[in-house]
Amino acid sequence: MPEVRSLLRALDPADVRDALALATAIVVVGASFGALAAAAGVPPLLTVALSLLVFAGGAQFLVVAVIAAGGGVAAAVTAGLLLNLRHLPFGLAVGDTVGRGWAAKLVGAHLLVDESVAFSRARPDGPRARAAYWFCGLLLFTVWNIGTVAGMAAGSAVPDPDAFGVDAAFPAGLLALLMPALRRPDARRVGLAAAVLALLATPVLPPGLPVLVGLLGLLVAGRPSTEPAERSR
Repeated sequence: MPEVRSLLRALDPADVRDALALATAIVVVGASFGALAAAAGVPPLLTVALSLLVFAGGAQFLVVAVIAAGGGVAAAVTAGLLLNLRHLPFGLAVGDTVGRGWAAKLVGAHLLVDESVAFSRARPDGPRARAAYWFCGLLLFTVWNIGTVAGMAAGSAVPDPDAFGVDAAFPAGLLALLMPALRRPDARRVGLAAAVLALLATPVLPPGLPVLVGLLGLLVAGRPSTEPAERSR
C-alpha cells in the first residue's frame, strides 16, 4: 500500500475541502437522475448499472431520456457514446497525472469525468495533481452512486409520473448540465442548430433518433479562438 500512502501525503487539505464542496452538488445531481429514471419507469437494475458502469452524468441522462421516449437501446447507447467522445482529449490531458501501470490507467479512466479532470488540472503538476485527481474521482463516484440510489427510492414513490411532467424533466436536466457551456457564442450556435435539426427530424423519425440527428449541429462549430484570454473579457 505504499502508493496509497504517498497519495495521501500529497493530498492538500484545501483540495479536500474543495472536493467535498463539489461532492455536495454532485450528490444532488445524482439524486435527480435516480428520481427521474425511477419516475419514468426505467428498471432499477438499469439505473444502478448506468451509474456504476457508465458514470457520466450527461450520457446517463441522455440514455434514459431516449429510452423513456420510446427509443431503442441501440439509439440510446449510440447517443451516450457520441456525447462522451469529449473524454478522449480529456484522457490525453490527464494521462500522466493518473499514473503508470494498466490497473491505474483502467480505474483512472473510469473515474474520468469533467469535474475530476478540471479539478486536477487546476492544481500544480506532480504529486498534488495526481492526489487531487484520485481523491476527487473516487469521492464523486461514491456520492454519485449514493445519490442515484436515494433518488431512485424517492422517484419510485411518485404515483403518477406524467402528472409531474417527467417527460419535460429530462430535457430540463440536460439543459441545466449544458448551461455553463452556453456562455460561449460557438456553443450557443451549436445548441441552436442541434435543436432545430432535432425538431425537424422528430415528426419523421422514430423516437430516439432525432437526438442523434441533432449532433449534426456540431458542423457549425467555429474554430477555437487564438486570442489571449484577456481580450475576450
